[in-house]
This record gives sequence, C-alpha cells and structure tokens, in this order.
Amino acid sequence: MPRKLAVALACLVALAVPARAADLTVLSAGAITAVAKSVVADYEKSSGVTVVMRTDTSGGLSKRVLGDEAFDVVLTSQSGIADLEKAGKLAPGSAIKLAKVGIGLGVKMGAPAPDITTVEAFKAALLAAPSVAYVDPASGGTSGIYLSNLFRALGIADALAPKSVLVRGGFAAEAVADGRAALALQQVSEILGVHGVVLVGRLPESIQLYTTYAGAISAATGKAADARAFLEAMASPTAKSMIAARGMTDP
Repeated sequence: MPRKLAVALACLVALAVPARAADLTVLSAGAITAVAKSVVADYEKSSGVTVVMRTDTSGGLSKRVLGDEAFDVVLTSQSGIADLEKAGKLAPGSAIKLAKVGIGLGVKMGAPAPDITTVEAFKAALLAAPSVAYVDPASGGTSGIYLSNLFRALGIADALAPKSVLVRGGFAAEAVADGRAALALQQVSEILGVHGVVLVGRLPESIQLYTTYAGAISAATGKAADARAFLEAMASPTAKSMIAARGMTDP
C-alpha cells in the first residue's frame, strides 16, 4: 500500500474513534463510598468518562483538600463540605445533600447478638465483649471521633481502652470478619458493606449520631459539566435505592 494512502487511512481511523474522555477524580468518605462505587459503573458507561476514586475518612479528605490535592468531586460529611466551602475549595452553590446514616453495632455471622436496645444494655454489651473495633479517632473518621467522646461520657473509656481495636479508616467491621474483634461499631452503611458481618442494630436514639453526607464540585476543576453529571447520578432514583439498601436514608 502506498505510504500516502496508508497515512490517510490511519488518519480516518483516528477520527472515527472517539477520544477518551479525561478522568474525573472523586474523593469519597467511607460511609458513602459503597454507593459511589455502584454509581460509577453506569456513569462511566453512559458518559464515556473514566472515574478515579480515592477514599479516606472525612477528616482525612478535608486535610488532603486543604493541602491542595487535586480533585473534581468530593463526597464527604456535611460538616466537611462546610469547612471546605469556607476555605474556598468548592464551587459556590455546587453542594448536594445525598444521604443520612447512623452508627450501628455488628458481629460476626453466627455469633450471639448482644442487647443494645437501651443505653445501659449497650454499655453492658461493650464491657462484656473481649474486643471492640471502631475507627481510630486520630484518622479523622466521624464515627471514631464521636465514639471516643461517647465512651468518656458513659464512663467506660478506661475499661474499653485495652480491648479496643482501632482501625485507621476503612471498615472497622473487617476486624470482626477476620477475627481481630468481637464487636464493631461504625456507621451502618459500612457494617453492611463487610461480608460475614451482620448488623445487630443501631445505637439507642439518646446516644445516636446521624451524619449527613453530601457531594460538591472543586472550585478548581476543569471538568465542571462532568462533575455535575456525576453528582446528579449520585442523587438519582437508582442511587437512592442503593442508599436505602445500605441502611441510609434521605438527608
């Protein structure tokens, strides 16, 4: 085949193949991550945009964004969104509330389920357990920080300290699944996301913490339209059904 003809055909082929859309970087906090991962596949298929997800605790994400890590969309706690808005890191008016979730207690499948229907029963269950896993407060996890303060308020912090299994981000329930802990305390959506662990129930209402999760667009993104489309997918009826399946509710 003559060289000029070959070059011309190559050019035609290149023009016929759609250019790959630029990656969309999404930073996601643990409790909403499972839903986001479920949304990503359909979003990528319909948009042609490849999503790169990076996960951390809510506090960890705030530190990273305030430290100028590049991103297009952030999914984190409502308080984290507020802090990033104040710092000028988010596009004004871009935030969307996505879901609300409380803290629950999980045990290994087949293990006895302790009574946690009252505050006294909850305290007794923790004190009787040989080990309790929760997110390390130092990692910036919303549930870990709250639980650490709660244990002090309930007067059981010293008793729990030697048998606490602190998980630096991710799913504390994995420590139950692999045998490192007998009980796991974490946001319900994260407990339900670990195979081999069952949700016993939620903390009593008088000591419960509900966290609202939201999404927002980076003030510095060059892909605002793609970012907005992703947030809309996170708020779609399909996503809402996934949110419900994870034990979360509308905000």
